[in-house]
Amino acid sequence: MANSLRGEVKKLYKNLLYLGREYPKGADYFRSRLKAAFLKNKDETDPEKIKQLIARGEFVIKELEALYFLRKYRAMKKRYYSEDKP
Repeated sequence: MANSLRGEVKKLYKNLLYLGREYPKGADYFRSRLKAAFLKNKDETDPEKIKQLIARGEFVIKELEALYFLRKYRAMKKRYYSEDKP
């Protein structure tokens, strides 16, 4: 069971690292915060607590995706609509 959770944690870290490339404050800022968050919980051994942390990480992934979609939408809207029209 520990190996499957370990694999999930690695997969989560890689996904977050990939998504962090487009972070508004920069990839280096995101990478340092991500590493600090994972290092803070590195000694966790309770499987239930690890599952909760993984769920929290998946929520962060959804939030990042929403942030990026919103940014793309705003950029596209800016291209096609002028600022003076409501």
